[in-house]
Amino acid sequence: MEVKKIVVIGAGQMGSGIAQVCAQSGYDVLLQDINQDAVDQGINSIHALLTRAVEKGRITDVEKDGTLSRLNTSTDLGDVHEADLVIEAVIENLDVKKELFQQLDNIVPAHTILATNTSSLPITEIAAVTNRPEKVIGMHFMNPVPIMKLVEIIRALQTDDETYEKIEHVTKELNKTSVTVNDFPGFVANRILMPMINEAIYTVYEGIATVEDVDTVMKLGMNHPMGPLTLADFIGLDTCLYIMEVLYEGFGDSKYRPCPLLRQYVQAGWYGKKSGRGFYTYA
Repeated sequence: MEVKKIVVIGAGQMGSGIAQVCAQSGYDVLLQDINQDAVDQGINSIHALLTRAVEKGRITDVEKDGTLSRLNTSTDLGDVHEADLVIEAVIENLDVKKELFQQLDNIVPAHTILATNTSSLPITEIAAVTNRPEKVIGMHFMNPVPIMKLVEIIRALQTDDETYEKIEHVTKELNKTSVTVNDFPGFVANRILMPMINEAIYTVYEGIATVEDVDTVMKLGMNHPMGPLTLADFIGLDTCLYIMEVLYEGFGDSKYRPCPLLRQYVQAGWYGKKSGRGFYTYA
């Protein structure tokens, strides 16, 4: 069956971004979250981004209005019952995701594909709690979703070819570039990125260089658009720690051991930009 209606669960930064690009690409979209404030904030964010795009001449007012007309919201999980594709973008916690997928499995039609935007968690394990493991797959969008072109499509051990092909088609319709990844901790993006960030934190922890100098080395010496510690602040240090713990547990290799300084910052509530303080201080 053709994918026509997409439900995005979780109205945070990732979920609202996914909902926006789906609606801009012509899909009917329901943005669902249990928290009305989160839904309102997500829609306000989409509206602001579309308005900015109009002001910069990237889209027209007609395109903006069309996108918004295809977006609906809900705080009731039962409203997802007509979805052809569900994309989950809730908190990066395996137990939460497994419980949600069990609920979805009992609500949506038999043809519905269940996708997760997890950045590191085992999709094979998430698929196993449903009665449709062959229709469970990973769609790891990059942040910020409306700008970044890449989507990692992660096949669980159980994912069938039909499901993969449909998700590959949807990804193209979203004007994104996909890469196919097998289900191992961190996939590709975070298996490479997070150890680099962790090593940058160790460099500061061991007193080798300052935060600013580490970032300058990587920007001017390696031509990175953003230093790894600035990037860590934007991702969220709590998220970085969680992914490093997934890698460390998943591979049992000491090279993935989270830096003690990263753990200490998270314990202090210094999560980065979203909390106002991380490796840098934000107004």
